[in-house]
Amino acid sequence: MAARILVADDDPKLVQVLRMYLEHEGHSVLAVADGRAALDQCRARKPDLVVLDVMMPEVDGLDVCHILRRESAVPIILLTARSTENDILLGLDLGADDYITKPYSPRQLVARVRALLRRSAGAPTGARGPVVVGDLVVDADSFEVRVGGRAVALTAKEFGILEVLAAEPGRAFTRAQIIDRAFGFDQDVLERTVDVHVVNLRRKIEQDPGEPRYVQTVYGRGYRMPQPGA
Repeated sequence: MAARILVADDDPKLVQVLRMYLEHEGHSVLAVADGRAALDQCRARKPDLVVLDVMMPEVDGLDVCHILRRESAVPIILLTARSTENDILLGLDLGADDYITKPYSPRQLVARVRALLRRSAGAPTGARGPVVVGDLVVDADSFEVRVGGRAVALTAKEFGILEVLAAEPGRAFTRAQIIDRAFGFDQDVLERTVDVHVVNLRRKIEQDPGEPRYVQTVYGRGYRMPQPGA
């Protein structure tokens, strides 16, 4: 799946290596060295995916992520040397779809780009028809979510979680099961990251995120979507 990818990092050697690997996959690469340029290019060129280094001049990657997420649902991967759980969760809470801690293998980043693009494009899963629960409509085939007739823009991983729950309404999924089904290759992902994505998801689809109707907590287990008509 060829895509236009924006790489924002102030390390020219690293950018050169990433460009080589990504272009070998058939992608076109836009490269910038600071956060302000990243915002400008995202608004002007509309990339299909953004790779953001956290530590950048002008505007840091976390602020860029936060601003972009208010403007679009473009998939975002954060590159960070901050490997503590709180730092990772902060990035996810600001709207990042994925994170990679430094040092990392360029092949690892390419694999994550490939998986995230596949998820954001709505990989074919067979025609199942939309799942309707109250005012919520989840259409996995068209990668669309509507609440009360209003289209809701979700990140790829938010949609992935919702798609897992909607595939089997009434079933309670553990966080590990959600990670396996929605995130796939991310074997090192923290189970708490699921909770962060769920919080963001509820803000977008629930009338009262404190009393969720669609993404329900099953204490001691995980999360579920109620049966249609429940």
